[in-house]
Amino acid sequence: MSYINRHIDKELLAWKASQNRKPLLLRGARQVGKSSSIRELGRHFEFFVEVNFDEKQSIHELFKRDLSPRQICDELSAIFSTPIVPGRTLLFLDEIQACPAAISSLRYFYEQLPGLHLAAAGSLLEFALQQLPSFGVGRVRSLFLFPFSFDEYLRATGDSLLAGAIRKASPASPCSTAVHQKAIQKLIRFILIGGMPEIVSIDATGGGLLECQRALDDLIRSFLDDFAKYKARVPALRLREVFASAMEQTGRKFVYSRASQTATHAQIKDAVALLEMAGLLHPVTHTPASGLPLAAGQNAKLCKYLVLDTGIFQRFLKLDLEKMLLADSLAQINKGAVAELFAGLEILKNSPAENPATLHYWRREQQGSNAEVDYVVQRGSAIVPVEIKSGLQGTMQSLRLFITEKKAPLGIRSSLENFGALPQIDIVPLYALGTLLAC
Repeated sequence: MSYINRHIDKELLAWKASQNRKPLLLRGARQVGKSSSIRELGRHFEFFVEVNFDEKQSIHELFKRDLSPRQICDELSAIFSTPIVPGRTLLFLDEIQACPAAISSLRYFYEQLPGLHLAAAGSLLEFALQQLPSFGVGRVRSLFLFPFSFDEYLRATGDSLLAGAIRKASPASPCSTAVHQKAIQKLIRFILIGGMPEIVSIDATGGGLLECQRALDDLIRSFLDDFAKYKARVPALRLREVFASAMEQTGRKFVYSRASQTATHAQIKDAVALLEMAGLLHPVTHTPASGLPLAAGQNAKLCKYLVLDTGIFQRFLKLDLEKMLLADSLAQINKGAVAELFAGLEILKNSPAENPATLHYWRREQQGSNAEVDYVVQRGSAIVPVEIKSGLQGTMQSLRLFITEKKAPLGIRSSLENFGALPQIDIVPLYALGTLLAC
């Protein structure tokens, strides 16, 4: 499978060129393309050494022997028959979560061998880091990778010109009708297949929807099989229950009692925490939106969850493909929850790789009120409410109420409409939401 360019490639090349460089830790869920991105970076070096801790158990002992970084490099150079030379070699430690000693060694590479380009990645890495809370504070740089964004998908599938047209458009300068219609068609297909690299590659190389769906089935099975690796105190069956329930409750406040008929609240909470650490679920937490940061005063008990990918979401829930392909609005599909899911994931994917966004929503805390805004984001020093509509119409009572009560300078309505503007409200099509908020 040939490499498909990602936005994070620019970040990785900037890290390569940096004079004040720290060891790099690329973080994210399984199968989102971490290893592939670093291997692509390796093409820009004279030498590249990849150490996979899952495949080479003997390498673990090398990091447990209390050797200096230079000694470790000398031994790795001999093992892999490749020079490890600062400035000329990229040393890649893959599946590093399998060797805690290697994680701990990153800080010593920064202190004792700062000229070496050292990158690391791993699946379920957050579990290992939880056991090493101060492993490299100030001495390791973390970047976070998510599945393909819609903009990345367009460029991967040969629609770079369409992606450019969307980036240039705005409420003051909408897309042409032809560009808008094509973007909607591509959006529906992207929501169907999702942004996991393997699936995007199948689509980009001419694979049909049926092949994409089969690959999604395999991917889901691999995620479910992984649950046995998470932690002994949370049974794999319970993780499956909670994972399924989180998808079924997408777009609504997560109700613990609906997640399992047998588990306690504490047990379900443990399962949710593990799924978050694995990058399979992303929380959307209630904020009063009374000031910055948005996390100030947030109510963790009022939380929604987004699964990491729309393709996995639709395939796991067995949504009707025919209905999705023929729909003229996303409201016909799963009551529109897929639109809210797509929007939240786009906000995450288009946030800085070094500091991913935390997602928040707003609900009026007055008794008897059902006013709710799907997302609240920070743009500069302003708090901006974002309301997601799954079709072409819909009232904006909650959005207007937020603008009035919080004295917000602007609100955003995102739907299948073309760009437009109303008093204090910008209309942004769903396909442009991520790139617009990244500006």
